[in-house]
Amino acid sequence: MSKTALILFAHGARDPEWADPMRRLGTALREQAPGMRVELAFLEFLKPALGDCVESLVGEGFRRVVVLPMFIARGGHLKRDLPLLLEELQQRHPQTRFELAGAIGEAENVLQAMARHALDLLATG
Repeated sequence: MSKTALILFAHGARDPEWADPMRRLGTALREQAPGMRVELAFLEFLKPALGDCVESLVGEGFRRVVVLPMFIARGGHLKRDLPLLLEELQQRHPQTRFELAGAIGEAENVLQAMARHALDLLATG
């Protein structure tokens, strides 16, 4: 059975606290699914970079890596940059299967959660 890891992939920012929500999400996932390997990786500014994260996981024997973009929608980074990065990683690690999920903000249940949150803000005012 192949080992699977989930990478929460985000843009990154100069302020390290910017990544706190992704860290909290990683913690929540690990609490809800003990034993699940969840890592964070960033396009720029913050570490680890996606390539470094993948190198570490592959070195530990992970053979399936699912990349979940922590983006509201699919823009240039998800249409061009990330597929190129994953293509390079696939060539470097042909024994590993890389899967790219859709932008988290485009998932219907996430959109509905954002709508509930917006309505809650209006109701408490």
